[in-house]
Amino acid sequence: MTSSGDDLLKQSLFTQVGPDCDKYGPRKITIIGAGKVGMACGISILLKCQCTDLVFVSVTKEKLRGEVLDLQHGSLFLENIKIHEGDDYSVTTGSSVVIITAGERQHPDDPRLRLAQRNLNIYEKIVPEIARHSPNAILIVVTNPVDVMTYVAWKLSKFPRHRVIGSGTNLDSSRFRHLIAERLKVSPTSVHGWIAGEHGDSSVPIWSSVNISGKRLSTIHTKIGQKGGPEGWDAIHQQVIDGARDVVKLKGYTNWAIGLSCSAILSSIIFHKQSIHPVSCFVKGQYGITEDVCLSLPCVLNSNGVDSIVNVDLTEKETKMLQRSACAIADVQRGLSWKHAHD
Repeated sequence: MTSSGDDLLKQSLFTQVGPDCDKYGPRKITIIGAGKVGMACGISILLKCQCTDLVFVSVTKEKLRGEVLDLQHGSLFLENIKIHEGDDYSVTTGSSVVIITAGERQHPDDPRLRLAQRNLNIYEKIVPEIARHSPNAILIVVTNPVDVMTYVAWKLSKFPRHRVIGSGTNLDSSRFRHLIAERLKVSPTSVHGWIAGEHGDSSVPIWSSVNISGKRLSTIHTKIGQKGGPEGWDAIHQQVIDGARDVVKLKGYTNWAIGLSCSAILSSIIFHKQSIHPVSCFVKGQYGITEDVCLSLPCVLNSNGVDSIVNVDLTEKETKMLQRSACAIADVQRGLSWKHAHD
């Protein structure tokens, strides 16, 4: 039972998105796509024992069968988690969470609109099938460009906004905290800070709230992370943006970090943790954003999906950057060609 004072405090801290919830959800998890990212998500989920049943769906039948058979051979070590596969969406029926990794990867110098259009064409086939077989599921979208595809999945599924979540800047924020932790010689878990906005070049580092055990770095140096601030700190955000490209140059693709990021998001949902992650969701009306877009802000996640959006205090510059990020996403969305009505 909460007091009126607690209610007032919560109203100031959060923008409520989902209905009240105090229950654990069921434990059948589906992953759409059995490529490197889909399998990284799968192994992260299995090793953390986050489900009783794990289902993989892919159009690459032989590869999928091989991946699942390989995992099933290790079932002795996986707490008796049942692993299933198929190319028919009936196998996904009753999933509590569906993670969508299916889609084409971005080619070098490929415009985001071209990638978004190709993946929209894929989503128009798979999202209605997911919604038909698991109408009460929570969707976690990983396919890039993830903010656009989160919006696409929301429209195609016709699910309420709190049940469609993009992996967003959860991984960007991990990279951000890792880089700061390396400079300060502390654990990333002791660094508190967010990357908001688009998962991409227009992302926004929220330097004003970066803190170590409550001590904000901006109180030590007002230009932390900016030109004219402490040497090298202004390069950290660009290092975050370039992080995926650096990995791709070295090994050809990224998979492990995004798999771990997805399982962290999933953990908060299925175990009703009420923990906060910067994930992509529909944000029109937040911080003066007038576009119909999904982008990342710190969100409280529970077994309903997005419970609420944290009302973070942004500087004027950060607010304008966030609004520009929303416009960049909206520009891509306006260029999309939909085969089916989506309103």
